[in-house]
Amino acid sequence: MKIALLIIDLQVGLMQESPALPLRAKKACEHINYVASLLRSNRQLVVHVQDNEQQEDEAAFAIIPEVDQEPDDLYIRKTWANGFWNTELETILRNREIDLVIVSGFAAEHCALFTFNGAVERGFKTAILQKGVVSMYEDQPLSLYRDRFTISYPVVEAILGVKE
Repeated sequence: MKIALLIIDLQVGLMQESPALPLRAKKACEHINYVASLLRSNRQLVVHVQDNEQQEDEAAFAIIPEVDQEPDDLYIRKTWANGFWNTELETILRNREIDLVIVSGFAAEHCALFTFNGAVERGFKTAILQKGVVSMYEDQPLSLYRDRFTISYPVVEAILGVKE
């Protein structure tokens, strides 16, 4: 099975929108980084999707330091909430014959949700990374987990055949 992890909008400028966001992001990044590491070590795809809203200020546009990045990761810039809308993301995933798209990042109620929906609309098997999304609102990730397919890191381990 070919898997892609999408890490949505975990950017310095966006994390400054609320005092609670950096702590919430740090907790989510533990799960995101672990799954990204699993995927990378099994030759799977990790994609950072960045919101162009922050492009005027390169420091604000940057991925937050809590997110591990590797040279083989891909980067997509988006203008809309849905990471598939008017980007090359769908083409990249289809060219790599991705079977499962895992969505993580910010914000549970906006870009992560809309990108999840965009993946489903394009026919990809799609799941939200459990404990891997961040929101301005503390309860919002729970709604996303309740209303959408989720996947936990132990399930990713099982799919990849990772042995302890």
